[in-house]
Amino acid sequence: MDDPTKKRVAIVGAGPSGLAACKHLLAKGFLPVVFESAAGVGGVWRRTLASTRLQTPASAYRFSDFPWPADNAASASPADDGLFPRHDQVVEYLAAYARRFGVMERVRFGCKVLAASYVGGATEQEVAAWERWSGNGEAFGDGTGEWHLTVRHGGGADGEPASTQTHRFDFLILCIGRYGAPKLPTFPDGRGPEVFLGRVLHSMEYSAMAHEDAADLIRGKRVAVVGAGKSAMDIVAQCAEANGSRYPCTMVYRSAHWMVDPKVARRVNFFTFTSARWTELMVHKPSEGFLLSLLATLLTPVRWAMSKVTEAYYKRSIPMREHGMVPDCGFDQASLGWRLGILPEGFYSMVDEGSIELRRCASVAGFCADGLVLDNNDDTSGGERAAVVGADVVILSTGFDIDRPLRNMFTSPWFRDIVSSDGDAVLPLYRHILHPRIPQVAVVGYAESGSSIYPYEMMAKWVAHLLAGAVRLPAAGVREMERGAAEWTRWGAQARRRCGGHFLKSCVASVTTWYHDQLCRDMGYSPRRKDGFLAEWLEPYGPTDYAGIQ
Repeated sequence: MDDPTKKRVAIVGAGPSGLAACKHLLAKGFLPVVFESAAGVGGVWRRTLASTRLQTPASAYRFSDFPWPADNAASASPADDGLFPRHDQVVEYLAAYARRFGVMERVRFGCKVLAASYVGGATEQEVAAWERWSGNGEAFGDGTGEWHLTVRHGGGADGEPASTQTHRFDFLILCIGRYGAPKLPTFPDGRGPEVFLGRVLHSMEYSAMAHEDAADLIRGKRVAVVGAGKSAMDIVAQCAEANGSRYPCTMVYRSAHWMVDPKVARRVNFFTFTSARWTELMVHKPSEGFLLSLLATLLTPVRWAMSKVTEAYYKRSIPMREHGMVPDCGFDQASLGWRLGILPEGFYSMVDEGSIELRRCASVAGFCADGLVLDNNDDTSGGERAAVVGADVVILSTGFDIDRPLRNMFTSPWFRDIVSSDGDAVLPLYRHILHPRIPQVAVVGYAESGSSIYPYEMMAKWVAHLLAGAVRLPAAGVREMERGAAEWTRWGAQARRRCGGHFLKSCVASVTTWYHDQLCRDMGYSPRRKDGFLAEWLEPYGPTDYAGIQ
């Protein structure tokens, strides 16, 4: 290929996926520019609660060629044993990675990409008619098309005046994550936040506040948190620690999630049982063929039995029954859809002492001047049709619109429309990276997994190989790419039905090794990464197994 240093490549975002993309492009001779709106690397880890920790063990949440430092465990608390590092330790780990591989010099901090426009040798109609991706099946197309990025520089908390400039690139890599746009509930007229006399904010806004400001917001106030996911529980625990039983924090939720006490998680490493090849034989996989599909069906009872044993152990070890927090879905469904999390330390002890109040309801009907109005038409509150939860602050932990940041990146209405997925459908990306109809763009970090760093790193390696000419796209062109993306979409829809709707959009957690096998073959590497037949099938796969792929 041509001199890679002459190819203009932009990366949007300096979170884990953006850092990995930059590192591996540098290794291929490219000189990418990374635009990051914040003042440092780390992505979502820079905008989180003071109490936030990893939900996955550090041994699984790492880059393949960069181990955690030996002293990442602090000694101030028994919880600081290094298994689930604190958010500040994660940020430092990511910064150390960026420094080690020369990524930091390529990042332009305080630069927010506002829009991306495709300009060059083809109209939207011609792009739509292309039979091969980017026109000729090559990463950079025929050299006539380019991306113009509108970038706002400055304008941060330091008082620097903002300016807007346009930058031109031959290839664009979007590493903007899944958590950049809040999903807000809608309410009937006269029942919205405008009638509430207190403050309403989304968990994303609350998590992004300076820790001192977040503490001031909740101190000495009645706080209600809507939701029961990981972020909701972390916020509830933080409020309970700040205010105690004098101003208990109320968690309002419709259904509970599988949340494991960290002490139990330290005794049973769930990842050991979910990241080996033999466990993936028990689940259906995209494009698996008749024999593997038959085997997965035959082994379904085995997986179900293992799940029930695990479920019974957790129910016995964690007082979820006593507090009405048994999830509606089974543990098997939750693990397939990766609806799992780690409880905050001492969560149920705070419930017992009265610092946390749990209010299960059918739905939140809306707001009133003094708080939230709950709809209890499922008789979960003693038959009362409606009830009011008094509050001074309401925090909506109601999830994220993961497609919106991608959709809003493009100025073209046509590109925006094809990025918009339908409801709970999966955005159709080939290899979870390329949209078949959007030229010279890659997305890294859209697919969810149990441990996001090394799957994102594998995506970054694949993109680097693509740009270097070492990955060949399907000879049949765009239609074959669309068929490959559609196969994953169908698999996701089937998995969602098997999970009773409890399945994250674009989630590869239950088939991570199968997915990595596809990327390995594309890059010309053997997907079998271990020594010996027994090790290949019985030992769990992890980041270090892919360290040899460069």
